Amino acid sequence: MSILMNILWLLLGGIFTAVEYVVASLGMMITIIGIPFGLQTLKLSLLALCPFGKEIQTTPQAGGCLSIIMNILWILLGGIWISLSHLVFGLVLCITIIGIPFGKQHFKLAGLALTPFGKHVVEK
Repeated sequence: MSILMNILWLLLGGIFTAVEYVVASLGMMITIIGIPFGLQTLKLSLLALCPFGKEIQTTPQAGGCLSIIMNILWILLGGIWISLSHLVFGLVLCITIIGIPFGKQHFKLAGLALTPFGKHVVEK
């Protein structure tokens, strides 16, 4: 079932979201300082490509100083806006019963987009 839902996700705009994240990631990786942020954006792009059947887990290093500092920088440098955009898309999609599964995937992306450092995506 998740394969069918991922195909629908891609056809209904998921591919555009994933491509936007990849382009943003490549732009961030131009500088050495931007590489960690670019890697997190790549993580978002992989989840945006096929979100059904995947979950986000917190790593043991998530409570460390570096993850916390990087997440704060991420939020201040635009992570809040990425997260809010996924939240809005999720709310709009949840207006209809058919859109609820897709809205839930945007909520998953919103959570990862808010604090991506110290988290990884795994298959269910």
